[in-house]
Formats: sequence, C-alpha cells, structure tokens
Amino acid sequence: MAVDYLVIVVYLAGMLAMGWWGMRRAKSKSEFLVAGRRLGLAMYSGTMAAIVLGGASTIGGVGLGYQYGLSGAWMVFTIGLGLLALSVFFSARIARLKVYTVSEMLDLRYGGRAGVISGLVMWAYTLMLAVTSTIAYATIFDVLFDMNRTLAIVLGGSIVVAYSTLGGMWSITLTDMVQFVVKTIGVLLLLLPIAVVKAGGFSEMKAQLPTEYFDPLGIGGETIFTYVLIYTFGMLIGQDIWQRVFTARGDRTARWGGTIAGTYCLAYAVAGAVIGTAAKVLYPKLASPDDAFATIVKDELPVGVRGLVLAAALAAVMSTSSGALIACATVANNDIWARLRGIVRPEGEQHDEVKGNRAFILLMGLAVIVTAIALNDVVQALTVAYNLLVGGLLVPILGGLLWKRGTAQGALASVAVGGLAVIGLMAAYGILANEPVYYGLLASLAAYVVVSLATRPTDAAVLAAWRERLAGRAPEPGTVSETVSEQVPAAQ
Repeated sequence: MAVDYLVIVVYLAGMLAMGWWGMRRAKSKSEFLVAGRRLGLAMYSGTMAAIVLGGASTIGGVGLGYQYGLSGAWMVFTIGLGLLALSVFFSARIARLKVYTVSEMLDLRYGGRAGVISGLVMWAYTLMLAVTSTIAYATIFDVLFDMNRTLAIVLGGSIVVAYSTLGGMWSITLTDMVQFVVKTIGVLLLLLPIAVVKAGGFSEMKAQLPTEYFDPLGIGGETIFTYVLIYTFGMLIGQDIWQRVFTARGDRTARWGGTIAGTYCLAYAVAGAVIGTAAKVLYPKLASPDDAFATIVKDELPVGVRGLVLAAALAAVMSTSSGALIACATVANNDIWARLRGIVRPEGEQHDEVKGNRAFILLMGLAVIVTAIALNDVVQALTVAYNLLVGGLLVPILGGLLWKRGTAQGALASVAVGGLAVIGLMAAYGILANEPVYYGLLASLAAYVVVSLATRPTDAAVLAAWRERLAGRAPEPGTVSETVSEQVPAAQ
C-alpha cells in the first residue's frame, strides 16, 4: 500500500500547489468568481464534467449498478441529459447575461424584486451539496488510511477550502482539470476493463446474474421519472452549474463545451453501472451497495493502479465539493450579505470584493466542515436540497427565460408556494418520497401562471434591458464601459 499512499499524497499536494498558483491570477471579482469569463473549449468541458460527476456519481453510481444492474446508470445518465439540455437550449443566453448568480438573473428579468428569497433557497441547496460531498471524504479516507470519520472530513474539507479560498474559480478550474483527467484514467480506462475481466467478461456476468440486471428499465419507470425531475431539471438551474457556464469565453464555448461534458457524463453513467454489475458477480453479499466501489478497488486492483483509482474517487468528491463551496459563498456574499451591506454600509464606501469573496469561501467552508461532522443522513439532506431547488426555483427561472408575460409577483408566489408545498409534502409523505417534488412543482407552476396573469406585465424598460443583456449587447456590471455609459448621456 505504500505506493498507493504515495500516489494519494502527491495528488493532494498538487491540489494545494494549484490553489497557490491560482491565487496569483485572481486579482479581480470576475477572475476570482468566474475565471475572468475566458475559459476555452477544452478547459470548460473538462471542468464542467468534473463538477457534475462527484462522489454520488462515482461511488453511488457503482452502488446502483451493484443493486440494479445496467439500469443503475439512470441517475448519472439523467445528470448528463440535464447538462446536454442546459448546453443546447440555454447556456448561450446564460453566458451572455454577465451575472454571477442565478438570483442576479432573476433580479434582471423581474425588476430587482425576486432575488432575495431565491438567494436563500439557492444558498441552502449549495450548502447541503457541499456538506454531502464533504462527508464522502470519510468513506474514501477510511479505505485508504483506516482514519477516524471526523478527522477524514476535516482533512479532506480543509484541502478543498484551502485551494478554493486561495485562488477562487481559477484554482478550482485548474484542480478540476486534473481531477477530470484522473477520473477518466482511473475509472474509465483502468477500473472498468479490469472489473469486467475479473468478473469473467459479459458472458459470465449474464450467466451469474438474474436477467433483470441487464434490463435497461429494470430500476423502474417511476424512479427514472423522479431522477429526471430532480437531476435533469436540477442541472438547468443550480448555482454551481450556472457559475461554470459564466466562465465560458463565449456562446460557442458554452454550447459545445457543455455538449461534450454532457456526452462524457452519459458514458460515465454506463461505466459506473457496468463496474457495479461486475462487483455483484465478484461480491454477491456486500452489506451495502455503496461498499461495492471501495471493495472492488481494494481487492482486485494491483498496487499503484489502486492508488490512482482511489485518487479518482477523491477527485470526484473534491470537484463537486469545491464547486458547491464557491457557489455557496458567492450566493451568501452577493445575494444575501451584499443586500444587508447596502443597508448598513455608507454609500460610496470602498470594498475589496476579492478579499470579501475569499473571506466568505473560508467562512462557508468552515460551516460546511462543521455541518458535515454533525450530520449523519446524507441521502435525506441531499433530497431536501434538491426538492427545494426544483420545487421552488425551476418554474420562475425557466419561466423568466421562456415566457415574457411572467411577472415579479408571479415569481415570488412560485418560489413561496412551491417551497412551502415541498416542505409540507415531505412532512406528510416522508423526505424520500416522490410526491413532494411532483406536487410541489405543479403548485409552483400554477402559482406562477395564475399570479403573473393576474398582475400587471413587467415594466417595458425592464424587459428591454433584459433583452439587451440576453443579446450580449450590455456590458458586464461594474466594468468601466458600464460606468461610462451611466455617466455620459446618450447622443440625441
């Protein structure tokens, strides 16, 4: 195991070194939060794939394959479908908005009155996403070093917080590219073929397992539909995903880079299910399906390769954790604290935005580590987060992009009714039930349409400014060109 340990230690040291390098590039708010909006196709597609394929997609995806066979791919497959839909239909418009958060988009579209509540919902979602990703360190470090759960969370979480705080999105982008390469080599090129060969090939797998393990719909139609609602639609509106879209150099990069990343996710989904199916042949009586990944890595892979594949699992967790952390800090600072600061801070007082955002990443990182140590039920926490996100924010966000008759009052009603419906239904049916997201989404849609039609249309000037921003003709907020345009009257 000494070689495996060395691989992991070198990998972790490299993550910290990239954080230090990224700090030298992040000199402005745009550089720190969205990498200067200038990522090219290769870096954009790699980092987008890294952020969406986390520990749940890797360890959980293999676990679903162990439990259900090839149909266990559906959870990660729907993530890929969501990323493809976002990239093809919405990413170009999102990139042209030149904002930093989803709530800023809602403010632009609805006239500055819809972002506060949505900011709180999005903050809760990104916080729980970061927490659940951080908890996964305990599983990986337990396999690696037989480490205490609390110590594992503190160690893994501290490394992510360190490089994220130092360089912001530049550090996260660089580390995500390394993580993307490590995941590709470790999971797709090494673990997948080795697992299939160790299980005797596909013919032996089919002979050993029930036929439903090879039924593409074996996991059940209702489960697949729920995955689509939660994960496919969740990909369309999550702050962690949008913040990566904001890093694209232009429309073409956002569209094609996201399409490449989404296609990669589909392949990753199938790979995880096949690895899990092979693990079922090799270890038919594991205590938990989620043990399948660690067990097959520990018992079947040679020294050195085992360390690289475990580094791939660590990479998957770190990429999601760091992306969720910077998203959580960005929402907390820009959508919540900035509004309070605007009330209590004298107008015109200078504020170092990079320093402020760096402080919020550190603060949110500490909150994530403490919450992860205290929390036990990861699945329930993540389900609550996604239910609130989809039930409360999907309709007003997509409605704002697709329906010009939607109003601020309709958006606020949609967030409130959808969010309360989801909470009430989770209390009635149980947190893991499907009904809360089904009926919560319908309630949110009904409230949005009815209230929007019952109230005055959005002001024409607001819609005109929105169309200018969507077309990419408006300057980024806070830039010199915007400041000049505000100070110099237009020619008559």
